[in-house]
Amino acid sequence: MKLNDSGWRKSSYSGNQGGDCVEVADTRHQVHVRDTRNRELGHLSFPAASWNAFIAALKDDRLTG
Repeated sequence: MKLNDSGWRKSSYSGNQGGDCVEVADTRHQVHVRDTRNRELGHLSFPAASWNAFIAALKDDRLTG
């Protein structure tokens, strides 16, 4: 899937670490994620419900070893 570059934004979970961040683009049913430094390599796509569950688990600190 080719996404318009204007639909991407820096993830609010990315720090200000000298460009080490990810960008996200939301569509109605999907969330797309790519590396800011390697945009040409493409992106990963996840169902919106799965992505939201992942973010909720991060916020609740449920993903630690």
